[in-house]
Amino acid sequence: MTEQTVPPIPDHPTVRAAIRLGCRAPSVHNTQPWRWVFDGTALELWRDPTRVLTEADPTGRQAVISCGAALHHVRTAFAAAHWHTEVTRLPDPDRPDLLARIEFAPWPDPPIGELRRAEAIDRRYTDRLPMAAPIGLSSVMSTVGGLVAPHDLDVDVLPEDARPRLTTASEQADALRTYDMQYQAELRWWAGHSEKSDGVPPTALASESERARVGVARAFPAPGRSARRGELDDDHARLAVLSTGAEATLDWLRAGEALSAVLLECTASGLSTCALTHITELPANRRLLAGLAGRPGAPQVVVRIGIAPGDEQHPPTPRRPLTEVLTEK
Repeated sequence: MTEQTVPPIPDHPTVRAAIRLGCRAPSVHNTQPWRWVFDGTALELWRDPTRVLTEADPTGRQAVISCGAALHHVRTAFAAAHWHTEVTRLPDPDRPDLLARIEFAPWPDPPIGELRRAEAIDRRYTDRLPMAAPIGLSSVMSTVGGLVAPHDLDVDVLPEDARPRLTTASEQADALRTYDMQYQAELRWWAGHSEKSDGVPPTALASESERARVGVARAFPAPGRSARRGELDDDHARLAVLSTGAEATLDWLRAGEALSAVLLECTASGLSTCALTHITELPANRRLLAGLAGRPGAPQVVVRIGIAPGDEQHPPTPRRPLTEVLTEK
């Protein structure tokens, strides 16, 4: 193939395939608060303000983190399709919901790590059940450290004796919201419905007894009685914290990108994960996390990392059709 015949940009089917994978990224309550616009040359990522949680996320922090995760998922998918992506973050100050603009160049030989993580996208899921202790975590986290460094973040695995304090903080966060009727109504709107293309379906939720064994978990509406993984009397997952140096939209976006890298690398390494943002909704809990991590920065996300039984089936959580999230010009 001569240089003149190399396509300068991916074609529309390639873009659609990458967006489909990108939209497999996790988002707060599976709100999927993103919109994509492909003008034939570049791809834009927009935050959808109609999908920001007004009670749980009044600043839009968690929505931007969610969009950052989708951005990294998309870039990983394009890398596997042999396209290098150049990202301009927050390209237009007058349009704050325009979070990123992506331009392309052919990438004949992407690193094997990109291919591993792209292959993991469809296998990744949010595991809200008790987990066994992770094996080989130090090696995985060594790789993860290199992945999050370009995003100006720190990732710290908390000492095991930090779990009781974090469990208490998680329970306090839920308790403070128990009688907040607007918060609870919002939570129930997005969780426990099986017929929707968004939100958290019952199959992805933990029962009250399962959540009690996990400890550090968001109190979603319980789907009914269940005692899955009864062989695990408690959760033995390790807890990692992603922290930014500052607190602004760019920091949140990069936190989401780093979160995606962590989740995909863990999945590719045979580990299960559960990202938690409810514990960082309250200032007191964020101060606690900063102290436990031993850093002065701003904690954004807690990630549970462990091992799930290998023979379990995990039906994918729903995603909105591409026609709702992608505009092609």
